[in-house]
Amino acid sequence: QVQLVESGGGLVQPGGSLRLSCVASGSIFSSNVMGWYRQAPGKARELVASITSGGSTNYADSVKGRFTISRANAKNMVYLQMNSLKPEDTAVYYCNWKNALYNSWGQGTQVTVSS
Repeated sequence: QVQLVESGGGLVQPGGSLRLSCVASGSIFSSNVMGWYRQAPGKARELVASITSGGSTNYADSVKGRFTISRANAKNMVYLQMNSLKPEDTAVYYCNWKNALYNSWGQGTQVTVSS
């Protein structure tokens, strides 16, 4: 069982930056993938970025070159650095932890990009 706690969401103007953080606790000592998903009103939840316990990363085409995912603190924390934010990035962002047996989600944090 893994618990995820997120922080860092908020309101930012277009072109601005925001950094999301997620800390995982529990039985996390296994091969796993952590990632960030987002869901905008009326749209399906989509993968934004992911990173494996080995450090391999993957990004949605819409955020490549703008967002960076990373892990730190013995790999029990994951971050999403978001730069050059656009209004279409507005969504609830969810932290995710997954291994061969389990799939856990954070509570979600609202990111709003608006003038």
